[in-house]
Amino acid sequence: MKKWLLAIGIFVCTYTLKAQAPLPLKVSDNKHFLVTADGKPFFWLGDTGWLLFVKCKREEAVKYLDTRQQQGFNVIQVMVLHDVRKAKNAYGDSALINGDVSKPNISTDKNNYWNHISFVIDEAAKRGMYIALVPVWGSNVKSGYVTPAQAATYARFLTEKYGAKPNIIWMNGGDIRATEGMEVWETLGKTIKQNDPQHLVTYHPRGRYSSSEWFHSAPWLDFNMFQSGHRTYAQDTSISDKHHFGEDNWRYVDNDYKLQPLKPVLDGEPSYENIPHGLHDSLEIRWNAADLRRYGYWSVFAGGAGFTYGENAVMQFHRKGDADANYGVNMDWEPAMLSAGAAQMQYLKKLVLSRSYLDRKPAPELLPENSGSQYEHLVATKGKDYAYVYTFTGKPFKVDQSKLGFVVEKAAWYDPSSGKYTNATLNKRATITPYTPPARRQHGNDWVLVLEK
Repeated sequence: MKKWLLAIGIFVCTYTLKAQAPLPLKVSDNKHFLVTADGKPFFWLGDTGWLLFVKCKREEAVKYLDTRQQQGFNVIQVMVLHDVRKAKNAYGDSALINGDVSKPNISTDKNNYWNHISFVIDEAAKRGMYIALVPVWGSNVKSGYVTPAQAATYARFLTEKYGAKPNIIWMNGGDIRATEGMEVWETLGKTIKQNDPQHLVTYHPRGRYSSSEWFHSAPWLDFNMFQSGHRTYAQDTSISDKHHFGEDNWRYVDNDYKLQPLKPVLDGEPSYENIPHGLHDSLEIRWNAADLRRYGYWSVFAGGAGFTYGENAVMQFHRKGDADANYGVNMDWEPAMLSAGAAQMQYLKKLVLSRSYLDRKPAPELLPENSGSQYEHLVATKGKDYAYVYTFTGKPFKVDQSKLGFVVEKAAWYDPSSGKYTNATLNKRATITPYTPPARRQHGNDWVLVLEK
């Protein structure tokens, strides 16, 4: 009897895990969003766990995934190869033979570099999470360590090794302009899509660029990704950069949202929480939770299909005494996982998924007096029977309710730091209606006005 019950228990557990495994993703019919293979809305809430495969052993990887799942994240962005010359995992197993990406070091050992990656991908699947795989970080290609011929062989290996896993996304590039190694990036993109057409492919560019700059019309690019970067308004002065949007990450969405052919777009790397402004001066002010909320709501309400969060210690899985510490990191990664911004990102996902999703679109027409610059900028979005307006500073604003497409019956304030609602004063008779957010006007007193039919 006990053996029979045990067998039933094992069967139920296995069935449950299988039932919960995520379906592959695809682009929505209207080309602005991501959905699961069965057509259900998917809001990308990503975390940059760049060095997960090389810095974490199994139990550490599981702890990380458990924490991020509890915080609402559903995509983890990870480098497959950070440095091809010395790529090893936490068990000391080398990824490549003689640093050649076309010669992966394969074995049946569970601690083998490539088998360890499989373990992490499978553990993410059990938690309903996706892994966005960056085949090789851009600096390797820029330095000439990867040729187009090697890239083709390597891409075929990757698709054969991981292409059958439902919860992967391919993230070509890696913090680089595509002009620095264009033939390699084209080869990786084309080869991956040819050999694994069922999974999405995007491109992660360097800061202050979007993948649309080079690949918008490329058949292998399913959706655009931009890196709004880590600079303040005052720091965004590089002559070599095409755009100088500063912290206005919503401008990248504005640019890409209307391009033909239509493709989804999202911010794949804004300023990380707890990292110095501009990255390199450890004495600089550090980005905080409020800044990350602003980047999230600005870009998503402007039309983004999701948003990626990042934390300084976590993205490099830093431990005290690590010789490879970067960017003034001053925390260990495990306590840093509980940083305020990481806990608050889920409220963005919950809000946009709480009402009709696939009909949502940018709605700047709702804001007749949106003349504020920088932090005073307002952003609005609406669906068939609701609208959201985000303010970062809590300044009073007006809404043209004649442009909603419905008569407002309910109004509330949504707190992005807690996910809680507060009643808002409603004037159904007014066309241009004033709204005043709770609390005093200041940097980081951010609110979402929620209007409903």
